[in-house]
Amino acid sequence: MTVELGRGEGPLRGVKVVEIAGIGPGPHACMILADLGADVIRIDRPSGQAFAGSGAKMLLNRGRPSVALDLKDPRAVETVLELVERADVLVEGMRPGVTERLGIGPDECLARNPRLVYGRMTGWGQDGPFAHVAGHDMNYIAITGALFGLGQDPARPHFPTNLVGDFGGGSTYLVIGILAALLESKASGRGQVVDAAIVDGTAHLNAMTAAFLASGGYREERAVNLLDGGVPYYDIYETADGKHMSVGALEPQFYAELVRLLEIEDAPDRYDAAQAGELRRIITERFKERTQAEWVEVFEGTDACVAGIIPLTEAAEHPHMKARGTLVHHDGMLQPAPAPRFSRTPATIPPVADTVGGSTREALTAWGIADVDALIESGAATQT
Repeated sequence: MTVELGRGEGPLRGVKVVEIAGIGPGPHACMILADLGADVIRIDRPSGQAFAGSGAKMLLNRGRPSVALDLKDPRAVETVLELVERADVLVEGMRPGVTERLGIGPDECLARNPRLVYGRMTGWGQDGPFAHVAGHDMNYIAITGALFGLGQDPARPHFPTNLVGDFGGGSTYLVIGILAALLESKASGRGQVVDAAIVDGTAHLNAMTAAFLASGGYREERAVNLLDGGVPYYDIYETADGKHMSVGALEPQFYAELVRLLEIEDAPDRYDAAQAGELRRIITERFKERTQAEWVEVFEGTDACVAGIIPLTEAAEHPHMKARGTLVHHDGMLQPAPAPRFSRTPATIPPVADTVGGSTREALTAWGIADVDALIESGAATQT
């Protein structure tokens, strides 16, 4: 990987980030920052991460050079602190107290660079009874009230892989916090710690459910509410070939278009709860009459709010996705393009993920660290 200090494209060009490598939401947050043009240097342990792997196919690691440092070695710790002196942001995703024990906690880093934004990514947060307990995505979203309502199965909840917790309530909110703290630091000249917890972000994501509950328009059950399959005009239906269509015809004008295109005559009153079962039966049977491709031809480009449900590989070839370049084949892989879009400072797809320690010498030199070869020879750093 060629390291070009401060040469990233996008609106964060010139922002310098030190990433203490982790798994899941931390790397995803740093991928976003790198996608948007930040100069991110990734500090890996020489052995790599247990679940993250390494190499070009690790898309969450794209756009950042990897520097392998043994943080049990004081010389490696000092190197991180020297990088911090040159940085705007540090991101870490370890359990509370780990970076403090390593000597790269907030106190040490802010002493070196008072303007630093110190971003911390955890599941439970930096404090509270569970702060030091292990957990994963489904555990975090379980105690926020979010997992309880997911899925259309009245008997049990269903979890959507780790999209809601790790990436929805986790990395997304970490990036929001970092950007807000960076903006504030420009005015105050002072950095601060951003405590981004998946439980906090997920609870915040679930604000609409809280609003529905407060207004009396929500029951804490599955498949009985407006947006969880409780109404037949906001649900998923199987087609003749065993595939599925998503139906979201909430507003009256969109529902009228749905009924028209399904060619349903004398449809039951959709506002009459007693007739909901009959309406669902009619819609179910109608969708079973044709294949997904046939229904897509009927509905796409209309205001019926109906779309075919397709896998990722097919999504890349969808006419709308293709026109926007939302999913692209780049460096021999299918991957998402940077998001969101910017009119004046557009981002470009960053380079492929680096191997662990693949740019140790080059990246540390580019960041102004002296005598990198001595670090490597001592074993504090590793160049692969």
